[in-house]
Amino acid sequence: MPSEFSRTRRPGTVMTALVVLLGFLTLPMSMSGTTVAIPRIGEDLHATGAALQWVLTGYFLTASSFMLVSGSLADLFGRRRIFAAGAVLYAAGALGSATATDIAMLDVARTLSGAGAAGVMAGGGALLAATFQGAARTRAFAAMGTMSGIGLAIGPTLSGWMVGGLGWRVTFALFAASGLLILLGSFFVAESRADRRPKVDRPGAASFIGGLALLMFGITQGAQAGWSSPRVLGPVAAGALLLVVFVAVERRSDHPVLDLTLIRDRRFLGWCLAALAVPVGSSGVLVFLPTYLQGVNGLSARDAGLTMLMLTAPVLFLPAMGGRLVNRGVPARHLAALAVLLLAGGNAWLTVLHPGVTPLALLGPLLSIGVGNGLVAGIIDAQAMSLVEPARVGMAAGFLNTVKGGGNALVLAVIGAVLTSLVQARTGSAELAGRIAAGDLSGPEKALHAAQFTDAWHLVLWSVAALCAVGALTVHRLLAPAARPVKVSGEESRPRTGRTLSAKI
Repeated sequence: MPSEFSRTRRPGTVMTALVVLLGFLTLPMSMSGTTVAIPRIGEDLHATGAALQWVLTGYFLTASSFMLVSGSLADLFGRRRIFAAGAVLYAAGALGSATATDIAMLDVARTLSGAGAAGVMAGGGALLAATFQGAARTRAFAAMGTMSGIGLAIGPTLSGWMVGGLGWRVTFALFAASGLLILLGSFFVAESRADRRPKVDRPGAASFIGGLALLMFGITQGAQAGWSSPRVLGPVAAGALLLVVFVAVERRSDHPVLDLTLIRDRRFLGWCLAALAVPVGSSGVLVFLPTYLQGVNGLSARDAGLTMLMLTAPVLFLPAMGGRLVNRGVPARHLAALAVLLLAGGNAWLTVLHPGVTPLALLGPLLSIGVGNGLVAGIIDAQAMSLVEPARVGMAAGFLNTVKGGGNALVLAVIGAVLTSLVQARTGSAELAGRIAAGDLSGPEKALHAAQFTDAWHLVLWSVAALCAVGALTVHRLLAPAARPVKVSGEESRPRTGRTLSAKI
């Protein structure tokens, strides 16, 4: 029986890389770029509050919840097929977003786009893992990390230009066109799948999607409803229960959505932890620091965006450098631990943040976070996939993307809620705390509110730094090579003291 790699290692590998990289450029751009369109969407569709926020939340929830299932289905029914199906759903959702007549229709369309994004990302990662091996695989995943970094970095700027000059509907239409281009390119990609009879684990898929979606939905409500609210506790409890059911189902299934032996692999778990450390150490700063700079320091949106280039610029070229270092013999575990330590150090250093802080004072901490993010972005997927047999690369890619996407959404929800709660503890007013956390510091007590906001930021930064420091040590320990027992025989198996006594006798 021919191996899976022998079926995929044929002409077309370059096209596979190009099509997958296009997906990993477009989707992060859509994720980060939509944030700048929210105010204009709210004005045009007369929407506010949770309904408007769901334009972002719905996309993240479905993308994260469907990643694992999409990857497992890719192993069973074909990685190219799931990749192409994801492109169809993503394009359809983007087109629906462009033509939405009310906020409910837009929310449904964005949720559909999120499900499609899950198929593109899980299927795309599996295609790269199944197509490339060794150093070529490391280079391919490094390029993937670079494309994702470019998409995240230029998304807000490019989308801001398009929304301002063309309108948000045209912006979504262009994202739909990109989805159709990805679909067209997929027809030139070779198919690959696992050598086993397709059999879908429906109970496992349903319990995982429902559990993760409810858990994330509950957490995202924390900042608005309060952590003790039934709107938070109910979904979180139900989601946690469903995830417990999911684990029980997977233990008994002969065709699981997630083979639990995958996460029992110490080194694979180490790479998953490294993947989680990246959003923990960088996402909060990337998303919430511009609000601080605009609200406290009075920077314009353009100037705040330019300041954040100190964090995002390293992600444009360092993933490829990280891949080259690994291919030249630098131990990947050392590089991963160093990257997470840089995230820890950057967050601790960023406690220089204060009202009136200059961009020059932020250069060191933001570069540290950006370098840490960039160094590890290009090696996590390649190293994790190298530990998985070809038949399970889709499942592994789906789980890894679930960790990254779900971790990012949860980190943003938690940091946003914690910042608001810390400010509320200082001001005594939930309404005032919400305005301060959103960057509205106008009024006669602006200096006092700026100091309170700064104190809250310092506590969050120290907490993130501590988590990343512990994470770096844990990652390095988990990725350590397994000790190999040394077989001895004859005299070599005897204690040295015994030989000495024999000689003396």
